[in-house]
Amino acid sequence: MIRAEHEMHKRRLSRNVGVGLALCAFGALIFGLTIAKVSETGPVEGFDHVSRPAMTATE
Repeated sequence: MIRAEHEMHKRRLSRNVGVGLALCAFGALIFGLTIAKVSETGPVEGFDHVSRPAMTATE
């Protein structure tokens, strides 16, 4: 079996590795932000279109 590697294949491999690393870094960033958001201390109250007295501004 003849296996001739062209320079295009080497360039394509390095580009694919770069895109893969960028994708992994983006995934790690999203994971880190999610962990930071979930592990916040204190009560967690989200906006769910319901008026709550605890979320209104007090003077």
